[in-house]
Amino acid sequence: MKKAVYAGSFDPITNGHLWMIRQGVNLFDELVVAVGSNPDKHYTFSTEIRVRMIRAALSSLPHIVVDSFADQFLVHYANSIGAQYILRGIRTEGDYEYERGMRHINSDLCPEVGTVFLMPPREIAEVSSSMIKGLIGPEGWEVIVRKYVPEAVYQVLLEKFAGEV
Repeated sequence: MKKAVYAGSFDPITNGHLWMIRQGVNLFDELVVAVGSNPDKHYTFSTEIRVRMIRAALSSLPHIVVDSFADQFLVHYANSIGAQYILRGIRTEGDYEYERGMRHINSDLCPEVGTVFLMPPREIAEVSSSMIKGLIGPEGWEVIVRKYVPEAVYQVLLEKFAGEV
């Protein structure tokens, strides 16, 4: 059985993430979507809310487990749950340089876990959680943001930000 982990902060999950997850479902027998915590980042949503948004966005996809982890290297987390692969997306040259270095470090730490890289299509290549959060605020943000996030996430964003901006 081929098992992979697709990890990120998912703050919030975007349609770009969904593309990666759909590809992962096609490539692996089981895909674990794992919400990671980076102590250097300030999150808009708690881990629990991010997990809930992901579960709602992925409810129709098979062979998916949603989990979270903290204070652990991703490669060690992957190994601890029996995953043979880490799934990563590459959108830019900067992503490539970073992910290439991480792949080598991960291989040093745990050679049993490989890394699979995917490149999203052009129309979603620039979509990121940071971009989504950066669009919130100006008049009409709701129409723009709706195109880039799953409906369940859009509803959470409306609840959180519609009255604040």
